[in-house]
Amino acid sequence: MLLALLLACAQPPDFEKQIAPLLVRHCLECHAGDEPAGKLDLTREAGLHGGGKSGPAFLPEDLAGSPLMARVTEGKMPPPVKGKSQALAPAETALLRDWLAAGAPWPKGRLLDPYERSTTKRGGRDLWSLQPQHSAVVPPGAHPVDHWVEGRLRDRGWVYAPPATKPDLLRRLSIDLTGLPPTLAEVQAFVADNTADAYEKQVDRLLASPRFGERWARHWLDVARWAETSGYERDQEKPFAWKYREWLINAFNSDMPLDRFIQEQLAGDELPDNSAASVIATGFLRLGTWNDEPNDANEYQYDRLEDLVHATSTAFLAITIKCARCHDHKFDPIPQRDYYRVASAFWAGPVRAGSPGALGGPPPDLLGKEVLGWTDLGNAPPPIRLLKKGDPARPGVEVPFGLPSLVTAVSATVPSPTAKTTGRRLALARWIADTRNPLTARVWVNRLWMHHLGEGLVRSVDNFGFNGDKPTHPELLDFLAAELGRQGGHSKPLHRLVVTSRAYRQAVIHPRAAEYEQSDAGNQLLWRANRRRLDAESLRDAMLLASGQLDLSRLGGPSFIPEISAEALEGWSKKGAEYKPSPPAEQRRRTLYAFVKRGLLDPAQTVFDAPDSTLPCGKRDSTTVAPQALTLLNNPFSQAQGMALALRAGHPGDDAGFAHAVWRLTLAREPSTADVETALRHLRDQSARLGSIAKARQSLALVLLNTNEFIFVD
Repeated sequence: MLLALLLACAQPPDFEKQIAPLLVRHCLECHAGDEPAGKLDLTREAGLHGGGKSGPAFLPEDLAGSPLMARVTEGKMPPPVKGKSQALAPAETALLRDWLAAGAPWPKGRLLDPYERSTTKRGGRDLWSLQPQHSAVVPPGAHPVDHWVEGRLRDRGWVYAPPATKPDLLRRLSIDLTGLPPTLAEVQAFVADNTADAYEKQVDRLLASPRFGERWARHWLDVARWAETSGYERDQEKPFAWKYREWLINAFNSDMPLDRFIQEQLAGDELPDNSAASVIATGFLRLGTWNDEPNDANEYQYDRLEDLVHATSTAFLAITIKCARCHDHKFDPIPQRDYYRVASAFWAGPVRAGSPGALGGPPPDLLGKEVLGWTDLGNAPPPIRLLKKGDPARPGVEVPFGLPSLVTAVSATVPSPTAKTTGRRLALARWIADTRNPLTARVWVNRLWMHHLGEGLVRSVDNFGFNGDKPTHPELLDFLAAELGRQGGHSKPLHRLVVTSRAYRQAVIHPRAAEYEQSDAGNQLLWRANRRRLDAESLRDAMLLASGQLDLSRLGGPSFIPEISAEALEGWSKKGAEYKPSPPAEQRRRTLYAFVKRGLLDPAQTVFDAPDSTLPCGKRDSTTVAPQALTLLNNPFSQAQGMALALRAGHPGDDAGFAHAVWRLTLAREPSTADVETALRHLRDQSARLGSIAKARQSLALVLLNTNEFIFVD
């Protein structure tokens, strides 16, 4: 009696700071939602007092006998997982007991949300990526990137690697900004330029190059799951898909603001100032796989919606909303209803069975315009229903259009239907592009950073959720995101900011590497530059450039069909009779313009980790395996470039002159004395073995195209 009186007189625990987090962390995973376990809803006061199917959970007059407290003290709640106890810590048990003893005071009208706080098992809306950007102040005269990167190193007593050499730095910069290595003349001009702004002039030159748009369009095509055919058995061509690629090139070259970049791709047809170009941009929504003969049209309709939800949320938000199709997201604050709210944005489009242009056919408003684009089939689609366990055969309640609830800082935009469309996609696009949405700018600048430094500040570039990585330099990430806003959404100033930092301009070799690697083998603190292999497209382009075959005369336009080895065609279900490569002159264009057929990917590209285009790919694998060397030596394309390079180098009858010329063309430098001696020995040996000086020279050219100096970027 005395104990009960003392407890009653004691100050109860603070509900918001102590009790709400406890209930969210330990109880609401089961006791919340439309069908709470045991019909016990612990998100509201009435649920606690009303109890569930077993009766009241809380008995004010009998604390010890309250079922809730009894289950907790017996270790039954939270229930064990795989035999492992999930019991509350003693301090948490004491908090719960004190709160119940005080009468379980509950703020009036307070509704607990399972997603308002993170637990040890899943994320809530307090995830770092969902919080507003932190304002950051950079000391006057300091470079923003180095302020945070070098500052972290200084805290450990560490220092940057020495600066990269001028030739290495220009090669790195040129490939990062344009996808092409510099020529010898460009390297020599940069080395000879001793003015204070020599490097900055190179940065500005490359940012202004039309090659910049080609390079960065290729990066986004990975995210957009780019291919020009539909996959499945027929794998038919998607007419005019190349126009989307051309739109991307122009968008990057013109430095289109991020908000417009997003809105045109998701709702270019719904914009008040829509144009032919903005309608072409909606090709983003049409690039996924498409089965024109599904076994179950209704089921396939939902599969197509899943692709659209996944592509949109991954590309712009780095959040896996598609995981909530069948149930509430297991790890991120995304209830199942949110999935269908987003999916309803695409419900009126060309995916509805039994309608003109169904399942990916041409939308009626775009017929005759030679555009692979998207528009709604009407402005009043039938309601979408939540599917129980994601099964189209088990439709549940209607779900109206809405926006994901994980970002509360951005108020929902009410769709404004036009005469022909629902306006939902535009509302979704504006929500994503809103500067108050903390995900969008962070995701964008993180992708930009990754392509320059080799790894993102958030290394899981497509996952900013609970299971993703946390930023290595959160203040820098937020500064870059805020800077993007200060630049009006234009990205070129961000590129310039990053590549002019000392962090970017470091060498890949550090004199204290053995020491630093003991605690940071992954170089998360950026104490040196990361050596990177050329991606598949850049490698092919560099070979064409060295051999003098690369055609840079045209920007954009339809794709060329690349030559594919007979062995690869043998494995193709249609064999090679139907595969017609483009004329050789067409195949000399940049690899960006190669036709991508889902059912017949070029093995010479996939061996260098070109993506398969089924799903968005924000970060490619980068492997170094034996088949790559075999491809570079034996592939017919490589052989042809080796011969063209040898012929271009010239100097008949002058092997030393040939060696110097082929080094300049391939590696953009003069060979050393040792290089020349090795080259001459190779030419003598191969001439004797092959019986031909021409073949020996081709062999030497191929050797240089296989060197680490050619294939990797330091």
